[in-house]
Amino acid sequence: MFDNLQNIDLFPATVSEIILNILVALICGLFLGRLYKNINRGRGYSIGFVHAIVLLGMITSVVIMVVGNNLARAFGLVGTLSIIRFRTAIKDTQDLVFIFFALSMGLAAGAGFYKIAFIGTLFISLIIYTLSKTSILTPKQRDYLLQFFCANNGDQSPEYLRVFDEYCRNHKVINIKSVDSRDMLEVSYYIRFKDNQKSSQFMQALQKVRGIEDINLYFDEEEV
Repeated sequence: MFDNLQNIDLFPATVSEIILNILVALICGLFLGRLYKNINRGRGYSIGFVHAIVLLGMITSVVIMVVGNNLARAFGLVGTLSIIRFRTAIKDTQDLVFIFFALSMGLAAGAGFYKIAFIGTLFISLIIYTLSKTSILTPKQRDYLLQFFCANNGDQSPEYLRVFDEYCRNHKVINIKSVDSRDMLEVSYYIRFKDNQKSSQFMQALQKVRGIEDINLYFDEEEV
């Protein structure tokens, strides 16, 4: 029975088909790599991961052509992959999406479904780009954690509250700690902006306040 399974290979690929399949996977992979760079511009990304996206689709297309309709090869591939240990940690769920995206396009290209590969790449890429550049699924209001050092002015009202009133819808102090090495206070606030697009202007205004140092603004990207 196993010998019969090995002989099941109904559609052997020609040289031109092999090259075309890999080329289609390459085009889709380059498009995905460019998309990944575009939506991650400004917050940093691994160029090695971009290269991996391009290569993954091509390699997947080759694997699909090797397996073809041969059931025995498919079982052999599963057995081979089961002994490989992938220890690279995925730092972002978005990276995992791109890995599956590249795999899917490689599968389509390797199987000769060029329309599925191209249309799938373009349509899904458009959705990913739209979600990354718009606020369709972004909460309209978000709380930020603000931390900074300021001079200890005793009971006087802090000058930075004027900036808070101008840019923040509300603010709540969560911690004030004295710094022993100098006459400074480490202050932490939860703040909510009137307009999230003006967070950089808020930071610039706060830096101009006398006695303010080491300003840090945090938010949880998983909430977006």
